[in-house]
Amino acid sequence: MIRELEGLDLIDDADVLESLSHDDAEWAPYGKAFAAVRPRSTDDVRRVVAACAKRNIPIVTRGAGTGLSGGANAVDGAMIIDLSRMNAIVEIDADNMTATVQPGVINDDLKKAVAEHGLWYPPDPASAPWSTIGGNVSTNAGGLCCLKYGVTRDYVLGLEAVVGGPAGDYGTVVRLGRRTTKGVSGYDLAGLFTGSEGTFGVITEVTVRLRPARREAPRTVVGAFGSVVAAGEAVAAITRAGLLPAALELLDRTCLRAVEDWKHLGLEADAAALLLAQLDSPGRAGDDEATAVAEVFRAAGAMWAEQSTDEVEAEALFAARRLAYPALERLGPVLTEDVCVPRSQVPHMLAAIEEIATRHGTTIATIAHAGDGNLHPLILAPAGDEDAKRAAQAAFDEMLSAAIAVGGTVTGEHGVGLLKRAGMRQELSPAVLAMQLAVKQTLDPLNLFNPTKVVG
Repeated sequence: MIRELEGLDLIDDADVLESLSHDDAEWAPYGKAFAAVRPRSTDDVRRVVAACAKRNIPIVTRGAGTGLSGGANAVDGAMIIDLSRMNAIVEIDADNMTATVQPGVINDDLKKAVAEHGLWYPPDPASAPWSTIGGNVSTNAGGLCCLKYGVTRDYVLGLEAVVGGPAGDYGTVVRLGRRTTKGVSGYDLAGLFTGSEGTFGVITEVTVRLRPARREAPRTVVGAFGSVVAAGEAVAAITRAGLLPAALELLDRTCLRAVEDWKHLGLEADAAALLLAQLDSPGRAGDDEATAVAEVFRAAGAMWAEQSTDEVEAEALFAARRLAYPALERLGPVLTEDVCVPRSQVPHMLAAIEEIATRHGTTIATIAHAGDGNLHPLILAPAGDEDAKRAAQAAFDEMLSAAIAVGGTVTGEHGVGLLKRAGMRQELSPAVLAMQLAVKQTLDPLNLFNPTKVVG
């Protein structure tokens, strides 16, 4: 095998392999990889996949390793394909408002590059400064702006991948999707690969649609609430009022204090929860929207609600939202939930989270893309405390059931990976699970691509 992969950057150092063998999912198991490789081109990936298929070696692809569901975790004997060096922006087509990139391009780096052409790439997970486009596509990542502008799948026009198929065909390079604005020639296979978590093949290039850059700075409205449930009621009221912020985020007191203790941003952390709304309609329309959102916050019981007129202050508030997870990680292991419920059920789900935390004696901090019902309860457990770990895992499972009970889903954007497989089986019918398995077996009959994940 070494001869077949001659010239590639192969890694067999035990410490490096250990660091590449898992993502950021707390307590998700991972195996001992056989080796890792850092390809620089599609042809490099093709060679690796073909060589692994000849020997029935599992293949686990990773980007930056920022995932929170164990989707990039190694299985025993696996070859890890680390795509971090495939980080070229191949083309920015300003005329057609598209960009073509390799999978290792960092989300924020793409944003900066297209901004120079007066364009904008909206998908913005909290991990945007570190996560890669390939990883974002593999998990169909969302983010702060997906309430108004959609998730990663809404921006993927086409992609290139190295795939499997009948015996001997592993290592085939295919192009899926299109570069045009419209196109319905056959099944949407690019859409199928988006969110597939590396279980169908290795994505080696992505073409995404872009939007014109926003013409002026968004308005930010902040509302402080005496309870997270009251903040949830305000979210439901925003929906009923027909308002559509670009972002509507929730941070509870535990998150705010953790960020402030770490970064000293000058945040007020006395309220039980803050709602942060961002309005980006231009001109007077944006002003009117900001005024209307503040009025809805007050009518829903906010202790206070104001439009921020200080851009530095507004940026600090949204920085706090992005920093909440790493700030809490400093306090000990964090098990991260990712349930999504209908927006009208946000208050009910927030109340359920509080009740579950109390009953299990766990500390649960909550951040949320509240405007689209995507909640991220963060369960804290002191390192080395096995009782706390068991309580956290029990609370994790109960929150999945609570979300399903109100018509929600067990994962809004982090993916199924390892941690959500049982929840997915609870959410989906046997017939739908069988369809998923049939697709996997057709595209990957040897079960080499990221085995044990999602349907595994």
